[in-house]
Amino acid sequence: MKAIVTATAFFICFQLGGTTWAQAGKKASPASLDQLLQQVRKGYRSQSEEDKQREREFSADKSKQQALLKKARATMAREQKRGEKMEKEFDRNEALMAQLEETLRLRLGNMGELFGVIRQVAGDVRNQVDSSMVSAQFPGRGDKIIPLTQSKVLPSVKQLELLWYTMQHEMTESGKIVRFKAGVVTAAGIEEELDVVRLGVFNAVTQGKYLKWELPPVSKLVELARQPPDRMLGGVAELETAKEGYVRFAVDPSRGQILGLLVLTPSFVERVQLGGTIGYIIMILGAVTALLTLIRMLVLLFVSMKVGSQRKSKEIKKNNPLGRILSVYQENTKLDSETLERKMDEAILRESSRLERFLWAVKIVSVVAPLLGLLGTVTGMIQTFQAITLFGTGDPKLMADGISVALVTTMLGLIVAIPLVLLHSWLKSMSRRVMDVLEEQSAGIVARRAEQEKACDTAAD
Repeated sequence: MKAIVTATAFFICFQLGGTTWAQAGKKASPASLDQLLQQVRKGYRSQSEEDKQREREFSADKSKQQALLKKARATMAREQKRGEKMEKEFDRNEALMAQLEETLRLRLGNMGELFGVIRQVAGDVRNQVDSSMVSAQFPGRGDKIIPLTQSKVLPSVKQLELLWYTMQHEMTESGKIVRFKAGVVTAAGIEEELDVVRLGVFNAVTQGKYLKWELPPVSKLVELARQPPDRMLGGVAELETAKEGYVRFAVDPSRGQILGLLVLTPSFVERVQLGGTIGYIIMILGAVTALLTLIRMLVLLFVSMKVGSQRKSKEIKKNNPLGRILSVYQENTKLDSETLERKMDEAILRESSRLERFLWAVKIVSVVAPLLGLLGTVTGMIQTFQAITLFGTGDPKLMADGISVALVTTMLGLIVAIPLVLLHSWLKSMSRRVMDVLEEQSAGIVARRAEQEKACDTAAD
């Protein structure tokens, strides 16, 4: 029974919220049912007061919540009206902005194109300044106008003045000859601080040598790996030391392009090397034949001089062809005219072989040299077609070797053949003149001998 009552009291306390488990644990357990009943009553009254207090607070809060709700609804209505107003204002501003942009476009007119042209001109000026030799003396000029070339807004007056100043400065410096110190990259690849003489925007020289301007990102004066011919270097030293007056100097008006092509032009030795093996054969044959031709020319000149001296002298000398012909007559004075003529013809043939010695070699080489050149041409074209077959025609450098062999060997063959043809004709004419003298003298001797025989026969009759 006691357990049932205790459970009932626990249930009532839980339902009414009179005491919690912690509070119940703190209070002493009732000793009797009366004490339990008293505790339950106290808890019920306390709970009732709390509930009423809660009801009063809720009623008071309800009116407050109604006021807050009303205020919130008023605020929402006010904000809705404000939003509608701002939306209408946004639409009006958007329409106005479109109208103003159109008005700006119409009022700008050609000015918009003008600013576009200014940006384009600024880019062109920067490229020109960066590639100009004047930048060696005034580095970093092009960097100052970079913002103008990249700007998407209207340029300021200061930027326009800077662009104008850069253009004017370039024009002014293009007409000056100045001397200044600058870093120069020598042919050995070492950068040195040297005295440089700049001739406008065209050329720069130092220590008797031409320089070229390397474009960005290098932006340095570089000594040409190969200098132009001596005839163009003659005025460089004079220009470097000149203080006033006029100096003869080779100017490149293309700002280094012609000078670069001139430097790349191969010399005669380099051209011969391009001819390859056939080119060397042609040159060796030409050199040997030229030496032989020179020797034969000197021999024929001395022979002609001795023959001319023998014609004027009454003394017979055997150191020349005419003297040897006359000695044959002198040794055979008792022979008849017909036998003497045969003897003289034999001597003339013997002298003819001596006079025309090695002329055949000159003639043969003059004919063979163009044929060797033609052989080199065919060989070079074969190489060219092989390169075309393997690599196509996209890169002309792959065909350059074959074309060089084809053209250079033909050139060398003609260079050797043309002078040899002329020299052979000259040597032939020189020997022919000597032979004419010998034949003339021989015919005269035979004719006189025939007249003598005829006179003797007439006297005998």
